[in-house]
Amino acid sequence: DIVLEAVRVDARALMHASDELRGDRAFVFEAVCRNGRLLEYASEELRGDRDIVLEAVRVDARALMHASDELRGDRAFVFEAVCRNGRLLEYAS
Repeated sequence: DIVLEAVRVDARALMHASDELRGDRAFVFEAVCRNGRLLEYASEELRGDRDIVLEAVRVDARALMHASDELRGDRAFVFEAVCRNGRLLEYAS
C-alpha cells in the first residue's frame, strides 16, 4: 500500500517496486496512467497486456518501444494504438 501511494504521488516509484508489484496489473495500470514510459518497468507479461500497453501509449507514444514484440508486430493492435496516439508509428515494427 505504501508503494501504491508512492506511485500515486510519483509514478517513477514503479522503478523501485518489487517484482511482485511490477507484475500486479492494477498497480502497473495506475503507474502507466500517470507516466506511459513506466511500461519499461512492468513485468514481461504486462508488457504484452493489450489494455495496459494501450493506456501507456495513449499517455506517451514512446511507451510502445517497451511493449512486447508480439504486440508491436500486431497490425490490428498498432492500428488501435495509433488511433489513441498517432505519434507512435515510429515505434511500431
